[in-house]
Amino acid sequence: MTDPHRETYERIKEVRAQAIHHARLAQEFAKQRRELMQGLISQGVTQSDIARELGVTRQAIQKMLAV
Repeated sequence: MTDPHRETYERIKEVRAQAIHHARLAQEFAKQRRELMQGLISQGVTQSDIARELGVTRQAIQKMLAV
């Protein structure tokens, strides 16, 4: 006898694996974004300038850099 829910369990496992993969990608992109912003700051661009260009608050930039 087969488990009537087997297909659903398999789909849950697939979705979980995809979520983990995307979370890792998001971490890598956040690291790249932080490095790029730090490069701008080292060239004299202010957090406020970056925030204005990206359409976010200076506090958002601070949080992105602090992680």
